Amino acid sequence: MGCYVVGSAGSQEKVDLLKNKLGFDAAFNYKEEKNLDDTLKRHFPEGIDICFDNVGGKMLDAVLLNMKLNGRIAHCGMISQYTLDEPEGIKNMMNIIYKRLRLEGFVVTDHYHLFPKFLDFMLPCIREGKIVYVEDISEALESCPAALVGLFNSSKLGKKVVIVATELITSQPNCSVLLGQY
Repeated sequence: MGCYVVGSAGSQEKVDLLKNKLGFDAAFNYKEEKNLDDTLKRHFPEGIDICFDNVGGKMLDAVLLNMKLNGRIAHCGMISQYTLDEPEGIKNMMNIIYKRLRLEGFVVTDHYHLFPKFLDFMLPCIREGKIVYVEDISEALESCPAALVGLFNSSKLGKKVVIVATELITSQPNCSVLLGQY
């Protein structure tokens, strides 16, 4: 779509995946960066127009410093905060006012009515190789606890999928099953 896209990830393996398989222009390991503000300034010397944030905490604080005037932040999660006893505070909230930022919560279920339109756009992009995705697949109900823990320790790559019953899926050719989305 013509955007310059930079990703942040919690391991070098994921950084390599973002750049080499998914086609990001650049990526960095936020866990290894000493100063996230400096890192964002290096990648976005003129500032950030749009941020899709699912990390929160220190990353969101640094993003707020580096947003352009009238920038937009879609905030869909705070993975850095989920396992903390006490969540981190955000210090740079005044930038929302100074830079006239739009920060909005994003919950996918609010947009299910647009799913057919999304498929009309996305499926041709996937078929043509313009969009690439990665799934981290586990099999059997017994793998669910480890799959859940993997969501919070950076061990998964891509969308986590747990296949609990291949017989149901393969024996029902027109059956659609959504087991869970994280």
